[in-house]
Amino acid sequence: MDLSNLSPAEGSRKSDNFRRGRGHGSGNGKTAGKGHKGQKARSGAPRIGFEGGQMPLYRRIPKKGFKCPSHKEIVSINLSALEERFEDGATVDIEALINSGLVKNPGDGVKILGNGDITKKLTVKANAFSASAVEKIEKAGGSTEVM
Repeated sequence: MDLSNLSPAEGSRKSDNFRRGRGHGSGNGKTAGKGHKGQKARSGAPRIGFEGGQMPLYRRIPKKGFKCPSHKEIVSINLSALEERFEDGATVDIEALINSGLVKNPGDGVKILGNGDITKKLTVKANAFSASAVEKIEKAGGSTEVM
């Protein structure tokens, strides 16, 4: 047995499309499944989550978290990734990084990190650079530009 052939037990699921309140012969007549008297038996019964005037649970629990809509993710890219994806003399900017698959969202910021070695002469344009990345790019004959 596995998840693909699980099914509910025989008779455990009821159809919800039967007609209520159509006489006792239907098996659901008279009170139409609402029991006898009480608030829930009447029309206009309170909404789901109503606790009789007590502060409901969904309002007693504190709100958690906040997502700033203008937040910019910073994508970190190592020099080793630039070395294997770009040709000698190429200009590496946001569009080139998106085309190469290193960056997915054009609104993200990019920081170049100095992990790995670089031998190609690249012109790299990014939002930020680590000191070691700038040193290695310039040592290889390339240039860096902060956008």
